[in-house]
Amino acid sequence: MKKSGRDVRKKLLLLYDRLYKAFGPQHWWPAKTDFEVIVGAILTQNTAWPNVEKAIGNLAGEGLLTPRSLKSVNRKRLARLIRPSGYYNIKAARLKNFINFLFKRYNGSLKKMFLQDAYVLRDELLSVKGLGKETADSILLYAGKKPVFVIDSYTKRILSRHDIIAGDSDYDSMQRLFIDNLPLNRQLFAEYHALLVKLAKEVCKKKPKCGICPASGIL
Repeated sequence: MKKSGRDVRKKLLLLYDRLYKAFGPQHWWPAKTDFEVIVGAILTQNTAWPNVEKAIGNLAGEGLLTPRSLKSVNRKRLARLIRPSGYYNIKAARLKNFINFLFKRYNGSLKKMFLQDAYVLRDELLSVKGLGKETADSILLYAGKKPVFVIDSYTKRILSRHDIIAGDSDYDSMQRLFIDNLPLNRQLFAEYHALLVKLAKEVCKKKPKCGICPASGIL
């Protein structure tokens, strides 16, 4: 880490304030149910969100957006339905892996699963083949309403460009930066992550538009 302590805390809070004023609430994660959030978190790996929406629409049209219905569907059919999300055979396997875990460990109940301690559950999710840290944390934050900060490539891009982190910082150290320097508040973490994604997609691109960046002058 290149900076720490009170300086980082102040800047992270100011950055959030600037982004919120610039972009407003993001209403993320867009889903009707917690299970849909989980499906989306798995499908969004290595693809754009509009592709995920198409895949979820296919599942919804077939009545397959519940744990039990997804458990019963044939994996080949599942792969065909989620084809718009890309890597559909791999993602069908990951969805099935999660469902098998949910039924084996929690009898298919998301309510029971989310009563588990956040970090115990995180370790359990990471033991499911195909679920990485970003996916597990997205499930915990957006579906489980747990105060866990999600880190992605957009977050790393923004913070490294502004010398808040070193370019080779890993996932855990970046996550710790937010958890140690912000109030432990689930709504704040969810909104902050969504706002960082918004900033990266519209302003802090690979070719950044620094002249119109809401973060200009504070980082």
